[in-house]
This record gives sequence, C-alpha cells and structure tokens, in this order.
Amino acid sequence: MSGPGTQVQHLDGIRILDLFAGPGGLDVAARFLGFKSIGIEWDHNACETRYAAGLPTIHADVSVMRESRFDEIPKSVDVLAGGPPCQSFSVAGKGAGRKALDTVKEFIHRLVHGEDEDRIDSDLHALGDPRTALVLEPLRWLIKAIETEGRDPYKVIVLEQVPTVLPLWDVYAKVLRGGEGRLQGVKYEAECWVLKTEQFGVPQTRNRAVLVARRPGHGAIEPLRTTHMSFGRRRDTSPEGIPGVSGSKLPWLSMAAALEAASKAKDSPVDVSRLRTDGAIRFFVVSNYGSGGDPKNRGRRTSSQPAFTVTGKISRNKVYKSLADYDADKPDRFTIPESGVLQTFPHNFPWSGKDQAQQVGNAVPPRLGMHVLSTVLRGKAPSEEELAAAATWPAVPGTTTEALRVIGCGDESRCPPGSHKVSAVRPESAL
Repeated sequence: MSGPGTQVQHLDGIRILDLFAGPGGLDVAARFLGFKSIGIEWDHNACETRYAAGLPTIHADVSVMRESRFDEIPKSVDVLAGGPPCQSFSVAGKGAGRKALDTVKEFIHRLVHGEDEDRIDSDLHALGDPRTALVLEPLRWLIKAIETEGRDPYKVIVLEQVPTVLPLWDVYAKVLRGGEGRLQGVKYEAECWVLKTEQFGVPQTRNRAVLVARRPGHGAIEPLRTTHMSFGRRRDTSPEGIPGVSGSKLPWLSMAAALEAASKAKDSPVDVSRLRTDGAIRFFVVSNYGSGGDPKNRGRRTSSQPAFTVTGKISRNKVYKSLADYDADKPDRFTIPESGVLQTFPHNFPWSGKDQAQQVGNAVPPRLGMHVLSTVLRGKAPSEEELAAAATWPAVPGTTTEALRVIGCGDESRCPPGSHKVSAVRPESAL
C-alpha cells in the first residue's frame, strides 16, 4: 500500500476486514449500515468493481497478506468477515471439500493446537483442490492477530459459505468457545445456522451457512429474525393475497417485483420493457443447471417467483417471454444490472472489469449481509429506512476510484503474479 496521505483519507476508522471480498457483498452491506470496511481480493476484475464503487481494497492473495503484509491492515479493524471460495464444497462442483470434511475438521484442531503449519499445508495440498485449504484462513487470521504484538483479537467474526460447510462452522464454533491452544484463552460466544436468503427479502432462493462469533460481554447471540416467508415450491405464484396479520412474515419477493422496483429508479440501467406483456412483467426462466440428478431436467421459475440461486453462470439462464419464444428457442438473458438486483445489489452498482457475471454470482447478497452484520454488531435488524436506502448506490468520483486503485494495486508489483496481464476495463467515472 502506498501514498500515506491517501491511505489516511480512505482507511481511517475502518472496522471490518473482509477476506475473499469479491465485488463487495458484505462491504456494501456494511456501508449502508454506517460501518467502514476494507476487502482483500485476489481477482483484479472484482477489484475494479470495488474501486469504481469506492470500496477500500487490497489486491492480494489472502494467505500472502497474512504471512508477509499483515502490518498493512488498519489497527482499527475489530471485525473479521469472509466467505472462502466455495467451489470445492459446492453441490455444483466436483466436491473435493465435501469428501474431505472430516479431514478438514482435524486440520482445524491441528492448527489450534500448534502443529507445524508447513506440515498442515502439505497435508492440505494432498486433498487435491487447493481452494479447500482456504476455509482455514479466517482461523489463521485470528491466530495471527492474537500472536502479533500491538494487535487485539477481533471482537466479532462473521463467516459464510455453502450449506455443506455447516459441519466445519460447528467445529469453528466449538474451538472459538473453548479458547484453547494458540487462541491463548481468547473465547467467543459463537453460533452458526443455515439461512434462506428469500426469508430476508432477497428475490432469490439461496441457502448459506453462516457463523457469527462475538467476544463475551454482549449477551448470547440470538438467531436472526426472518422477515419474509420461505419460498413454497407447491405455489406457482407469489402469495401476495395473504391477509396482513400483526407480526406475520412478509411474502417472499418475486423476480418481477424486484426488477420492476429497480427499473423505476432514477437513471436506472434496469430496463424491463422487453419483458412486459399488457403492461405487466411476465416471463419464465429455464435454469442452466439440471435438477433431480438429471442434467437434462432443467428447472423452471416464473417471474412471479424468486430467482434460482444466482451463480456465476446466470448469464446462461434462458429467459422466455412466452411459450412461443420457448418453442422457437429464442431466449433472452438477464443483464448484469438485472442479475445484480436479484442479488440485492443497488440497481446502479458500478460493475466493472471482465467476468462480471462471475462477480455477481460469487457475491454475498448485500441484503442478507445487512441482516447478519446489523444483528451481530448492533443487536437488532436493519431498519426499514436503511434497507430502502440500499436500493441506490451513491455516485463515486473518478478521483476516489483512482486513489483506491493506487492503494489496492500500487505499481502492481505486489499484486498476485500474472493478474494484470490482461488490462482491466476501467469504469467511465475513472477516465
């Protein structure tokens, strides 16, 4: 990181460190809640989106930052967050991590009880998929903070992954509660759950395993209170006709409702006029993935339902306005702003760089992030005003984007090897 004057301006008062930050799902959530964050991200395309959005970032490998650049993390950071890459654990992947869950549990204990880390790394490498080892990085960052003079243990830890990782989060929680070995008596209140995103107002069915931990003294960690109904697969339409009852959940949010609202915002890049029939948004989506174990059995959702899980392959989902278009095989596709809205990013979020669909799919839905961060940091759900404000991203001056690029990449000499071989596409605001 270079340019000390610029660093003070953009890095002062940062509380949250987001490992594997992606384009900024958790950081966007933090910003709307009034917390400053900094992310570490390996992919330079995601970094370009973050710079354009005004999100402080270090373009680096998480492990390298911990091993040799730990002192560059602001000392004001007291919240450790992150979502390690999930491909090896994902149901959609080959599943190296799923097959090795019990082995990885052992690594957690080996790490805490002081076994040689080179030996641990060698054994992790033998598992086949190097990304599997990254699930240990948050624990390694905590140990680093505890063992580094002049640093304090993080007050709060927030981690998320695909549901198959819940058994590992259970082990994490037990280790954090115990404070043994290299944790040097540092203990946490810790809980973990699988959360359904549509139950928090995300127009998408996506399950995430979330772990939250907090130093003692703030009371027990209570489960997050859901705000919306779970998506019922037996219903073909949104349950908008359910009478309002005091204390009842809101209906889950449909794709049509989310895109309609985004399209009405001032200067919105979301234009759904092509999907209207008789004034209403009507379409159905054929998934890129098979279901029921049959790759040819592609799932279908109507516009009055939540989206399928938004993945990096969302641009391959086929959108049809009518059965005639389906029979003629004339599909439409979701645009990047539309895909972002289905993830609850602001309609005008400045997606930049290449592989934007992958960026969108890799992100934590910001609305879910707001509920998690607000609950663990403030002991309450985000307000309706905060959630409403999260629909629009504030304009970011080009000078800010450039300053953050200098902080994040500098002269590119310490960025991940080979990551800048292809020049990043810079947003207009930075030109």
